[in-house]
Amino acid sequence: MSGTATTPLGRVAALGRAELTLFMRSKAMIFAALIVPLVLPFSTRTFVEDMDLKGTGLSIGLVLLPGAIGFSLLFAVYSALLNVLVGRREELVLKRLRTGEVRDVEILAGAAAPSVALGLVQSLVLAVGCSVLLDVPAPKAPHLAVVGLLLGLVVSAALAAVTSAFTRTVESAQVTSLPLVLVSMICSGMAVPLEVLPDRVASVFELFPLSPAITLIRAGWTGDLSLYEAVGPVMTALAWTALGVFAVRRWFRWEPRR
Repeated sequence: MSGTATTPLGRVAALGRAELTLFMRSKAMIFAALIVPLVLPFSTRTFVEDMDLKGTGLSIGLVLLPGAIGFSLLFAVYSALLNVLVGRREELVLKRLRTGEVRDVEILAGAAAPSVALGLVQSLVLAVGCSVLLDVPAPKAPHLAVVGLLLGLVVSAALAAVTSAFTRTVESAQVTSLPLVLVSMICSGMAVPLEVLPDRVASVFELFPLSPAITLIRAGWTGDLSLYEAVGPVMTALAWTALGVFAVRRWFRWEPRR
């Protein structure tokens, strides 16, 4: 490594570059992380068109856009990072890295950097694409959308690290990731916005891991949330982040499961 890689930021950057190189060599991961989040939201357009959005202040575009970003969080960040962490663990890469000067948090940050960066770039592309193709107006409260996206990236990365602790192989990651993927798609406002659900159901679904991110992102375009009302989703996302950090410190595995 060069001299710049002896600093924490340099070491994370070096690990991130190495991980990005490995990522680009995997056609399966590229397809899952790049293509699926771009195609899946638009495949649900017919379903969204059949929704009764009267009284919600939402349009088809305002349903699909946050959902598209949510799919990116699930596939480009959560699922992709889960595969990376499990794969590197089974290849003993994580174990070897721990024998050097790199700290544990730097190893995890370096492994997560490409997936998080991909999720960020893809979300921006989706936002622009959906705005043009679906005639979505400019966001009324862009700060809420930015906060929601950043929180979604952090929560998705933390949950990927937690899930890796209970995933034996890369192949089984497709199974262990399925519960969160399905629950998030159905209950976090991606496929069905919480605004169209009964209040009691919506109040429960608001507590799911990615619900705060989707709520804030959608509110960034609609402007329906005041700063005071945005505190609830932010605190929920921070609580999931703290829970994820605790779970990673408690159960994350650095060596292959036996």
